[in-house]
Amino acid sequence: MRNYPLVSLSLNQTSDNTALSIDSPTLSPSNRFLAAVPGRPRLRPTDWLVGNKSEEKEFLFDCEEKGMAQMMKYLIEVEKGKAADDGKPSRGPVYRSSFAKDGFPAPVKGMDSCWDIFRMSVEKSPNNRMLGTRQIVNGKAGKYVWLTYKEVYNMVIKIGNSIRSCGVEKGGKCGIYGANCSEWVMSMEACNAHGIYCVPLYDTLGAGAVEFIINHAEVSIAFVEEKKLPELMKTLANTTQYLKTIVSFGKVTSEQKEEVGKIGLAIFSWDEFLRLGEDKQFELPMKSKSDICTIMYTSGTTGDPKGVLISNESIVTLIAGVNRLLESLNEELNHKDVYMSYLPLAHIFDRVIEECFISHGASIGFWRGDVKLLIEDLGELKPTIFCAVPRVLDRVYSGLTQKINTGGFFKNKLFNIAYSYKLYNMRKGNKFAEAAPICDKIVFNKVKQGLGGNVRLILSGAAPLSTHVEGFLKVVTCAHVLQGYGLTETCAGTFVSLPNEMSMLGTVGPPVPNVDVCLESVPEMGYDALSSTPRGEICVRGKTLFSGYYKREDLTNEVMIDGWFHTGDVGEWQADGSLKIIDRKKNIFKLSQGEYVAVENLENIYSQATGVDSIWVYGNSFESFLIAVVNPNKDTLERWAEENEISGDFTSLCQNPKAKEYVLGEITKIGKEKKLKGFELIKAVHLDPVPFDMDRDLLTPTYKKKRPQLLKFYQSTIDILYKSSK
Repeated sequence: MRNYPLVSLSLNQTSDNTALSIDSPTLSPSNRFLAAVPGRPRLRPTDWLVGNKSEEKEFLFDCEEKGMAQMMKYLIEVEKGKAADDGKPSRGPVYRSSFAKDGFPAPVKGMDSCWDIFRMSVEKSPNNRMLGTRQIVNGKAGKYVWLTYKEVYNMVIKIGNSIRSCGVEKGGKCGIYGANCSEWVMSMEACNAHGIYCVPLYDTLGAGAVEFIINHAEVSIAFVEEKKLPELMKTLANTTQYLKTIVSFGKVTSEQKEEVGKIGLAIFSWDEFLRLGEDKQFELPMKSKSDICTIMYTSGTTGDPKGVLISNESIVTLIAGVNRLLESLNEELNHKDVYMSYLPLAHIFDRVIEECFISHGASIGFWRGDVKLLIEDLGELKPTIFCAVPRVLDRVYSGLTQKINTGGFFKNKLFNIAYSYKLYNMRKGNKFAEAAPICDKIVFNKVKQGLGGNVRLILSGAAPLSTHVEGFLKVVTCAHVLQGYGLTETCAGTFVSLPNEMSMLGTVGPPVPNVDVCLESVPEMGYDALSSTPRGEICVRGKTLFSGYYKREDLTNEVMIDGWFHTGDVGEWQADGSLKIIDRKKNIFKLSQGEYVAVENLENIYSQATGVDSIWVYGNSFESFLIAVVNPNKDTLERWAEENEISGDFTSLCQNPKAKEYVLGEITKIGKEKKLKGFELIKAVHLDPVPFDMDRDLLTPTYKKKRPQLLKFYQSTIDILYKSSK
């Protein structure tokens, strides 16, 4: 069991104050306490079970009174909503960020391309630290060794000259394959300098996708991490029509040279490649905002990857919007900021974050490529901004709760009291730094030091972050924990929650001040963008949008309609002006009795059940009920087995009929608590001890479920579940 219920906090309303009651399973009745605190007469009494996924209740003070007035604090309506017309569904009002009330912020004068982002920082801060790598001495990691902006610039010029000496001109395609490192960024900047399309080759998708991308994008030169060379070379039988040059970030063996030479390709070690352009000097071509700077392939959940064309304008516009947002919140970036680069540069999320840091002359340090060593790297680098995907933050959360639960009675009690006190003050409206400074110093400082000691902003993106994890980290990390939303097609950041706004817990916040957004009704799913609680497909308009899918105008026209990009995600406006992602438009199907099922929404609900790590819900139009494959939580299942005197290891427990009954019972309980309809309840489950993963092609690199692949993988299991349940 995950042991989420560390502490229970209750607010009891009286005529003139509110009483704070703290309860915990770790405390005896005599150690529980009740404290009177200045109250708010309209504070609704509620219970908050810290970390319990079944208690994700909103805790909005005077929400009914504030209503749309609070919403308008962060949103401006720029167009009225439209009723359904001429076969088109109705559309809600068009909003933009209140931080753009005087218009969208313009990029810095002269910053028209990604090359300008880097060039201008070199001119302004040539001696600032730019790229850092941990020095390995006698097999042990030491301090970070840094290259300055000027040193990186000199290397970029050499790399660019070498690329051009291989015959690659402006508009050519350059692939980059491997984990984040200084060479990755320098190769990217060389592409920016010469107007060459940077085409990341997915480190997480294997040779099949790499081969497809090389051929589809017509990549003529590829930079590759040394240990990934064998993987790239597997594609050569089918990619040499386009691929002519391979450059290793490290060394190349004589066998590799011989093998590549036989098929007429050139291959270079890093040092060899740099020498190619030593006696050459190529003029940098003119670059414009509309020029494409990168083709970023999205893995997708079906079919081949799609090449998303990202222009210079998209990225410089995004940076201008992020800068306006952070300045408005007094959290602006500066040259002293430090960023840990470990999220894949092959994804738009990390790419634009690093561009933001480069635009401020800030520092970027690289991890060693091992998630088990990430915390150690953080301790050495001491970043000020930490970006993460939910899976990383889930690990941080699990590690912390495990330490708390095994830390002894006194430490556990102290933590619970400090946590509840700070949580209450934050929900009361106090800024996190002022909510409980003594608790921060005595109790939570160890968590802060675990992330290096200097982190002030933690940004989660790429997938939904569990509300209980987000809420927990907001309290214990002594940093702002923000959740963002965006797609490759929107150049990443489109929405982001705001610091010190606890009502935005579980949402992705209001839009960033560089886009217009609206909701479009989805009648077949019952979502109405013009209702009192507006729900609908999220649509985005603005200069951060992509320029289309490479060689796929048909797919572009499917999602770009009248200037609006249709995300396929369903959102719900909240009273505070933030947006909550509640569903996925395409993930619906009809059961045999004619009822529509929004499967992603159900999975979000069922994942709150005790003992459920992950769940895939399945149904089809030939069946009248739903089934599911569940990745159960190991601790929960083993504790349940011990309490019920059932023996066996985790794998055998997953096969035990009683264990299936237990998990199904927990799932059913949460379904009924959330008032799901009868046809939305799960009738049978299969427990898989092995988590859904990319190795079996069941998840995308951003941890979205690949539903066709899940169906194929579990087809025999599905057949058995349906047969045995009738």
